[in-house]
Amino acid sequence: MNRLTNIAIVALSFALLASATLNVFLYQQGQKYYLQLNATGLDPLGLNSYPSSAEKTQQPVIVFYGDSRAENWPAPDKIRYYQKSVTIINRGISGQTTAQVLGRFQQHVASLKPKMIVIQVGVNDLKAIPLFPEQKEAIIRNCQTNIGQIVKNSLDTGAKVVVTTIFPLGTLPIERRPFWSDDVAIAIKDVNDYIKTLAGDRVIVFDSSQVLANSQGIVDPKYSRDFLHINSEGYAALNQAIAGILVP
Repeated sequence: MNRLTNIAIVALSFALLASATLNVFLYQQGQKYYLQLNATGLDPLGLNSYPSSAEKTQQPVIVFYGDSRAENWPAPDKIRYYQKSVTIINRGISGQTTAQVLGRFQQHVASLKPKMIVIQVGVNDLKAIPLFPEQKEAIIRNCQTNIGQIVKNSLDTGAKVVVTTIFPLGTLPIERRPFWSDDVAIAIKDVNDYIKTLAGDRVIVFDSSQVLANSQGIVDPKYSRDFLHINSEGYAALNQAIAGILVP
């Protein structure tokens, strides 16, 4: 009887610990989204995140543009353009959807007069599908349309464009499972298939999954920072693969 009581106490302790851990996670996530929502209300497009005036440089400019995955992307080393050094400018903003990235293009990118624009965006649209399942088709369609318009606006500046496929996801952690759906991975594939149709004379499609994904189609654990983001080793692998095409 005492042994059964001890087992019950241990099981209850684990259950309470798991519950407490989940509650802490939910509180942190709620706080994060509450702050993000209010910050977005004050500056919906994130226009104040970067200077409004163009950066003055005599060197050719490459802009990395998009959401947090673009924001966290470190500049590749030793990119040159006709024997000149290249200035690499980052204009990513964490948490942004394709609509926000599209809306700030003129102020944050066009004014820089870039020779090349590298685009990584889309996951923040598609991760909303589990919350609004009835809007799934519209979310996917709007994501595709906005990416297509971002590419068009980029071409209109005279720049070459590298549009990357949406990075694959990492391993789904247990605390996210109540708020997730396999529909997100399916939607990412749909949008990535659309992105591949954008390839053209001045548009290069860079398939990130060829670098980051393992045989299961998710981010290789050695490249994973968390479920939605990659670590420095992942970016180093991307830079090694992409350096050869970053010739404005």
